Amino acid sequence: MEVVKVLLVDDHEVVRLGLMTLLEDVPWVQVVGEVGTAEEAVTAVSTHTPDVILMDIRLPGNSGIDACREITAKWPVSHVIMLTSYADNKLILQALQAGACCYVLKQVGNEALIEALNKVRRGEALLDPAETKQTISKFRQQARDQQGNVFKDFTERELNVLAQISQGKTNPQIAVALSVAEQTVCNDMNDILAKLNLSNRFEAAIFALHHNINFHLPERDKK
Repeated sequence: MEVVKVLLVDDHEVVRLGLMTLLEDVPWVQVVGEVGTAEEAVTAVSTHTPDVILMDIRLPGNSGIDACREITAKWPVSHVIMLTSYADNKLILQALQAGACCYVLKQVGNEALIEALNKVRRGEALLDPAETKQTISKFRQQARDQQGNVFKDFTERELNVLAQISQGKTNPQIAVALSVAEQTVCNDMNDILAKLNLSNRFEAAIFALHHNINFHLPERDKK
């Protein structure tokens, strides 16, 4: 796929304009439309058949989750990337179960969003609904099997790295936020996956959200 056709869905016009300005500078992205509601999103997908829909998780009327569920059912080749202002555990998990391939926090910055689009362009898998359901089911079983704090074997820095991952941040962004080297973040990421017996950072992010990672952070690091 040489060019990624993108549809923007957000009820705030200023957000849509900001995304359009950002994506205009990406030569392999073509914005094919921009709308403000879930209903308009479904119609626009039917008209433009975009490769990616960048959609706010909260929309007036039907939610972004409702639109995501309908779009991925009718047009499974389209990828829905959810945009959210806050790491709302419940909503993010619902969005992933509805078929979203990933989520990006609006305040994280442009790098994570461009990287997600680039993965679609390269044909790389992000996170499909079946894998998400299996992962969440596995986490629930682990929660039943485990007693006490699921993060009891984590160092303080590993907890902070995992919290940053759950916010959709990249390794360079985490390194800056925690004032450590990027290689340190990579090493911590490998240790986190090993301790949780997980395969990738997307599974780690879902695990962190499902187990309310912020509750387990040191008091000074909670937001």
